[in-house]
Amino acid sequence: MSGSAAFDAWSAGNSYEHYMGRWSRLVATKFVAWLSPPEQAAWLEIGCGTGALTAAVLSAAAPRSILSIDPSADFVAHARKAIGDGRVRFEVADALNLPAEPASIDVVTSGLVLNFVPDRPAALAEMQRVLKPGGLLSFYVWDYPGGGIGFIRQFWQAAITIDPAAAELGEGKRFPFCTREGLLALCQEAGLRDIAIAPMEIETRFADFEAFWQPFTLGAGPAPGYCMSLNEYQRAKLKARLAERLGSTEPIELLARAWMVRANRQG
Repeated sequence: MSGSAAFDAWSAGNSYEHYMGRWSRLVATKFVAWLSPPEQAAWLEIGCGTGALTAAVLSAAAPRSILSIDPSADFVAHARKAIGDGRVRFEVADALNLPAEPASIDVVTSGLVLNFVPDRPAALAEMQRVLKPGGLLSFYVWDYPGGGIGFIRQFWQAAITIDPAAAELGEGKRFPFCTREGLLALCQEAGLRDIAIAPMEIETRFADFEAFWQPFTLGAGPAPGYCMSLNEYQRAKLKARLAERLGSTEPIELLARAWMVRANRQG
């Protein structure tokens, strides 16, 4: 595992819920509304996590079925326990080997996952393999180069002031393709057509600084993973520096911005 990916620990469902789950649910709901998918469709979701997008599809898209996969058995178990709808089947699998027959799926989707897939062109090819001709391919990612998630950006900026090497770990540095132009190029190179890309923003709100800080101590994700790799003295110094950056205004309110993408398979 490379140094930049060393803290991408996404296996702990409960920790993820406290760190990102509440915000994932907000963006999932907005995404499904924007996507306006067909009803009674067969869906395949890549990277179900704790089930935020799965739940949004069930609530607003009237699917016939959903196959939701994740490489983490911990996440799959968490989502399976949280969502008991008979239209959903959860499986442990990865984006490069989807457990579906060719041309069998109406809608393939993925929420906040594609940037963590090492071979994105191969993943898009695999998504198209399972799609029916004219099927809908869709996903969304945080706008990391443009600030992405405000509270994570604040964390890394504080970390860099005490550890310059942390500059290589921030998502903006690691995922430069997460822009309108980068995503358009990715989709065009994959041979997709009727490509639509749109921004989405949500507000992340924390009652006070302790509510802001606590998710970073849970170890699920790059920033929390880095935080918990520090010794007690370094972590206390980072906490103080972050509090200084945010000031005394409460509640703490910061924007989070994502890019939504939809396209169609050729044929």
